[in-house]
Amino acid sequence: MTDLSPDYHYQVIGRALREIDAAGPALTLDDLAQRMGMSAAHFQRIFSAWVGVSPKRYQQYLTLDHARRLLAERATVLDVVHETGLSGGGRLHDLFLTWEAMTPGDFARAGDGLQVFWGWFDSPFGLALVMGTPRGICGIGFAAEMGKDATMADLCSRWPKARYTEDADVLRPWVRVAFGAQEGRNTDAPLFLIGAPFQIKVWEALLHIPSGHVTTYSEIARVVGHPKAVRAVGTAVGRNPISWLIPCHRALRKSGGLGGYHWGLPVKRALLAWEAARADAT
Repeated sequence: MTDLSPDYHYQVIGRALREIDAAGPALTLDDLAQRMGMSAAHFQRIFSAWVGVSPKRYQQYLTLDHARRLLAERATVLDVVHETGLSGGGRLHDLFLTWEAMTPGDFARAGDGLQVFWGWFDSPFGLALVMGTPRGICGIGFAAEMGKDATMADLCSRWPKARYTEDADVLRPWVRVAFGAQEGRNTDAPLFLIGAPFQIKVWEALLHIPSGHVTTYSEIARVVGHPKAVRAVGTAVGRNPISWLIPCHRALRKSGGLGGYHWGLPVKRALLAWEAARADAT
C-alpha cells in the first residue's frame, strides 16, 4: 500500500471523513481530534486545508437530503455539450485531465495484448485500487465497502485478457494529480477509457459535469442522443471503471435520490459531500 501524503495528510483526512460519516452530527471536534491523535486546533487546521470547511460544517454535507439540495441548486444542464457534440477527447478543467478512448475493435478483444499496471493507494475516500496502461489511468475502484479482493476481481473482470502487473511506482505521479496532491503544477493525469462505444459516450457526458455540481440520468440520456434509454444510461454509468475522475457519483435520480453507486452509497455520499464543501469554500 502506498501513502499519498505528506502533502495533504491523506490518511488522517480519510479516517476523519469515515469517522464523521459513521458518527453523524453527535461527534464533536474534540472527540474527532482525539480519535486522530491530535489537538483540536491542529486537526481543524489540517481538515480545513484539505476539505475547505470545518469538520462541523462538513457534517452538514452528509445529511440525507443533501443530494436533493444539490439537485435543486446545482443541477447541470449539459446544453453546451449537446450543442457542440461530445468532443472525443481533450483537456478537462477541474483536475488537470487529458483523455482518449480505446477503439471499438480493441475493446472487442477484451484487453488482449494490453499491459495494465496496478497498485493500492490511500485516499480520502478509503483504500483505492488504481490501474493504468502506458497511455493513462484506466481504472479506479474503492474498497471501503466491497473489500480488496472483490475490488480487484471487479476491475480485472473488465478486461479479462489483459496482462496485469503490480507496479505502484508507475502510477504514483498520476495518482497524486488525480487526488489533488499536485494541483497547479502543470502535470496531467491522462485517462484511457476502455469501454463499448455507448458506454464511452455516457462517460464523456459525465466528464463535463463540473465539480460540486450534479445532473440526472435522464439529462445524460438526452445528451447522448437516447432520451428514452435512461435505464441503459444508468447501467453505463455503473460500469464506469474510473471512479472519481469520471464522476459517475454526480449522476442522481430526478427525485433527488442518490441512485446506485458501484462502490457503495457511503462512498458516493462522501464524494459528493467533499466536492460540495470545496465548491462552497471556493
